Amino acid sequence: MRVAIYCGSREGNNPIYIEKAIELGRTLAENGIGVVYGGANNGVMGAVADAALAAGGEVIGVTPAFDEWNEVTHLGLTELHYVSTMHERKALMIQLSDLFIALPGGAGTMDEFFDVFTLTQIGQQDKAVCLYNVNHFYEPLRTHFDKMVAEGFMPTEHLELLHMLETPQDALNLVAKIEAKQKSL
Repeated sequence: MRVAIYCGSREGNNPIYIEKAIELGRTLAENGIGVVYGGANNGVMGAVADAALAAGGEVIGVTPAFDEWNEVTHLGLTELHYVSTMHERKALMIQLSDLFIALPGGAGTMDEFFDVFTLTQIGQQDKAVCLYNVNHFYEPLRTHFDKMVAEGFMPTEHLELLHMLETPQDALNLVAKIEAKQKSL
């Protein structure tokens, strides 16, 4: 089981973002769940990776082979895949992962999240898509999704495809459901 983690290459202004990234990375690793992420050594990304690695976990980075990214590429990972474009990065992360969790981040995080959420909505992938609501970060987005439903731009059943996580235990509970479903097939 591997979880794609979408998150920021910056730390954010509140230390809770790094604290919760460390907690999630460590919890996943301690439970034998691999991490697939963007391959950086800084910000929330670096915190998740370092915590999972310190707990003995598998961490797979997928990073673009852009010269300007060399200095932030994490070189101590279990595996590191270089890709030519951001589109290839997203596709490989989807291929390597069994579910997706977006931690707080910026435009890149939102791009990755919306890409996989849209693929879920149109039936192109059926893996769980989650928002990790650290410090109430994703509540405004959830409110906006409710507005999309209310205004007729998104059916309610699409909103039901999205999982809101509040703790690492919520992620473990979802993993357990996915594994149980896979075993029953």
